[in-house]
Amino acid sequence: MEVAAAAAFAAIGVLAVADSLRGGIAWGMDGPQSGTFPFWIGCLLILSSLATLLRAALTPSRTLFASAAELRSVARILLPAAAFVAAIQAIGLYVPAAALIAWFMVRLGGHGPAVALASGVAAAALIFVAFERWFLVALPKGPIEAVFGY
Repeated sequence: MEVAAAAAFAAIGVLAVADSLRGGIAWGMDGPQSGTFPFWIGCLLILSSLATLLRAALTPSRTLFASAAELRSVARILLPAAAFVAAIQAIGLYVPAAALIAWFMVRLGGHGPAVALASGVAAAALIFVAFERWFLVALPKGPIEAVFGY
């Protein structure tokens, strides 16, 4: 599994490096070109993947990739996060963000539903104000934001 993961991350690194070359990685008239940061991140991905491949080759493991309990633990995070990403396409960012925060607070944090819901709504409202009003960055919106004129 380590070899497969390292190969996948190396491939992503190669894609990042190749694509960043289109944007340029040199120093331009106004500073570094747009591909500079992705280029170096891609290089780091490739190097770390090679180190993982080397370690896996030198110390073969005979243990399972993950136990059932470990996979359940991963699923507790992965499944709600995947639902969050899918919901963004349908109803925008803010409602799913509030729901995800509340879900994690109840399921993983042990908080009560009222506190979790209030925290989720407050966090989503803060994200909205920060991005829409302060930074003037439009994030995906849904029907609830349309009711308020956004």
